[in-house]
Amino acid sequence: MRQDVWAVVLAGRRNDGRLAVDSGAATWEAMIDLAGRPMAARVLDALAAAHGVRGGAVVGPAPLEAYLPPGFERVEPVGDSVANLRAGLGRRPPWAGRTLVVTSDIPLLTSAMVDDFLARCGDGELDVYFPVVRREVAEARFPGVRRTYVRLRDGAYTAGNLFLVRPEVLVGSADGGDDLLARMVRWRKAPWRMAVALGPALVWGAVVGRWDLARVEREAARRLGVRGRAVVTEHAEVGVDVDKPSDLALCREVLGHGARP
Repeated sequence: MRQDVWAVVLAGRRNDGRLAVDSGAATWEAMIDLAGRPMAARVLDALAAAHGVRGGAVVGPAPLEAYLPPGFERVEPVGDSVANLRAGLGRRPPWAGRTLVVTSDIPLLTSAMVDDFLARCGDGELDVYFPVVRREVAEARFPGVRRTYVRLRDGAYTAGNLFLVRPEVLVGSADGGDDLLARMVRWRKAPWRMAVALGPALVWGAVVGRWDLARVEREAARRLGVRGRAVVTEHAEVGVDVDKPSDLALCREVLGHGARP
C-alpha cells in the first residue's frame, strides 16, 4: 500500500458461547486473557506497530479503554457484527480512504503480518481484499489444528480475518439495508453459506474442483458488483481465529511459550 490505512477492530461479541467455560470470568470474548493480556489488546498491539496503519476505531467494551494505542478510539457495541462495523466506520476520519477491518479474535497477529498483507494488496484500488491461506501452509505451521477449507482446482484454502475494503461497498445502503457483501461478513466462518449466497455456479464449480481461485474471484465480483481479490498469504496465523476451546488452548500454548510468531 502506498498510503496509510485506518482500521476498524470488531471486539463487541459477548463471551456466552463455546469459549465461556474455558476462558475465566471474561464477559466479552475480546477480554479473554492470553498470557497476561486481553485477546483484543494483542490485536491492537499488532495494528499499532504496523507501519501501514494510522489509527482506528475499536468497537468493544469499556475495559478496552485501558489498552487503546495512540490514534485509536473505542466505540460502544450496538448489535451484531454488521451493525458494529457500521458504528466503527461512522468514526472514520476525512482522510481515511481504504479501511482495514480486523476481528479481535486473531491474537497471533503481528505487525509484520499486517504490513505484509497490505503490501500484497498492491495499489489498493480494488473494492475489497481478503487473505487466504493454503492448507499446506496452515498445517505445516500448526499440525493437527482443524480449520475449514474450500477445495479448488489449484489447492485448498482457508480464510483469514482481516479485510481491506472500500467502506461504501461493505456497509450497504445508507438506511441500514443489508447488502450481500454485508451478509458475507456475517458468514466469514461458514464458507459454504457464502458460496450458496454467490450462486449455484460457484457451489458446483467448487464441489467438482473445476474452478481455481482466480475463477472464484471473477464470479464473486460479477455477482456482488464489486472488484475484489483474494490475497494468498504465507502467514497461517491470520486464519487462527479463537472461536472454540481448542483454538484458545493453541493460542495460549504459543503465547505462553514466548514463541510469538
